[in-house]
Amino acid sequence: MSNFNPEKLFVEYADGVTATEPIFPRRYTLTHSDLTGDLFLTIGTHYAWDKINPLRDEVLSEWKANGSSLYYCVYVYIDQGQYNQSVSAKRNEIFRRELPLALTAIRYGDRFLFDAYPNLDQAPIIINFISAYPQFARQESWGNFYGISI
Repeated sequence: MSNFNPEKLFVEYADGVTATEPIFPRRYTLTHSDLTGDLFLTIGTHYAWDKINPLRDEVLSEWKANGSSLYYCVYVYIDQGQYNQSVSAKRNEIFRRELPLALTAIRYGDRFLFDAYPNLDQAPIIINFISAYPQFARQESWGNFYGISI
């Protein structure tokens, strides 16, 4: 995993979202540049589909509620059957390796929301790996944001 560098993260608020409001709906689109290593986080009420490249190597996420409990739901796009199994396996491996960096960037990028609502650090993180191949199509619990080092 690459080390997180706050100077390489660029945050944009969209759709009337501010640094602390609203929590619902609050959606995150994290993209990156392979050339510069820059990370681009758009926080809005909708995903920033216009920022997503054809490779589909973004991380999409949002806050959700289950009754009175909050959880953080993440979606990573492995494939929809357009790749062979070995390409999808490589994409799965890369996402798994880079997700800790992505979660750190998201937590840092939206740190003012976490400062305003400290309980968000305790919310479970649920990762949805989207794939046509059953061995990659999984939903996993990845702990919470508490203790993510920045």
